[in-house]
Amino acid sequence: MTALSPHSATTRRQALCLAVLCGALLTAGCSSGHIYQVAKLPAEFLYPAKENVQTLDLSRLANPAVSSELIDRGDALDVTIDTGYGTDKPIASPVRVGEDGMAVVPLVGKVPVAGLEAEAAERAIAAMAIERGLYRNPSVTVEMRHQRTNRITVVGAVDKPGAYDLPRATSALLPAILEAGGLTKHAGTVVEIRRPTRTAVVETEGAGPVMGRAETANQQASFEEHSRVQGRPASSLRINLVDAVKQANGGPPLDDGDVVMVENIDPEPVHVIGLVLKPTEVELPANLDLRVLDAVALANGVSTPWADKVHLIRRMPGQDHSIVIEISISEAKSKGQGNLRLGPGDVVSIEQTPLTVAMAALQNFAHFAMGAEIPVP
Repeated sequence: MTALSPHSATTRRQALCLAVLCGALLTAGCSSGHIYQVAKLPAEFLYPAKENVQTLDLSRLANPAVSSELIDRGDALDVTIDTGYGTDKPIASPVRVGEDGMAVVPLVGKVPVAGLEAEAAERAIAAMAIERGLYRNPSVTVEMRHQRTNRITVVGAVDKPGAYDLPRATSALLPAILEAGGLTKHAGTVVEIRRPTRTAVVETEGAGPVMGRAETANQQASFEEHSRVQGRPASSLRINLVDAVKQANGGPPLDDGDVVMVENIDPEPVHVIGLVLKPTEVELPANLDLRVLDAVALANGVSTPWADKVHLIRRMPGQDHSIVIEISISEAKSKGQGNLRLGPGDVVSIEQTPLTVAMAALQNFAHFAMGAEIPVP
């Protein structure tokens, strides 16, 4: 067998390299299928911008300011009346405010005190005692023994889920969320309030069974009206925190036994595969946008500078089939076109192209050729 000259061997290797390169180009160009171009992508396949509840000014959810010192129905008070007669120290009498807003004070009788602070209640009791001819100039002291509360249960994406007792006068969405430690990073924008079924008849002190107080009835009517507008059961109400903050409205006051459920978002991760240095699974933030270039960067970038084509494999919620969206990395970087917002379960695949295959083949044969020309001793 005649040995090949070094020049002939080099020429043969170059011919072989060219043949393999052509085969790679043909193979890489054979794939086909229906793919959406990003410039012509229907709006139905786009994810909207996320609202970050962590940046919301939750103080705008506060209901009109109500003093926490106000006496409310169901509160227990200590009432002391000093007439100035005798030397004995006056004794405080325990008094409960009825559902009709009246406090039945010993000897004095019924006095409307609901909605008053302690000082105003003292004046009201003294005036009633003088009006009824009981005392000439009594000194009245009113102290809060026990403030009636609403038991509100807060669950979902809050720091400390649990049941909390809130004063009835300030029982609202914002205090309930703050009492539960605030929102977590996985909190969504939707809060659902569930209200248990209640009986309309209550017992009031000394008055027998009567209908619930007008305030409670109004609150329930407001709650039911909100639910009706949303097309939901009368025992359930949904509030969008973003809309509520913009409108400075935290919804109707909460009542005893209400359950506040803060939406907890735990979406499927985004997968980054293909020509990247570190194929990875990326957690999708609940309140921040993650885009295609962000996902590629989290995978430590592309594994070859020639990689440019991205296939974004997406299945929208409620759809049976996935779609493929073709994106150019260079255009996403230079024009922003194609740097799409990612959604749950998206797959970002950096694709092989004729160019990446050809360049890989050239690099391999360049290494092979260089190695073959090194003489063996």
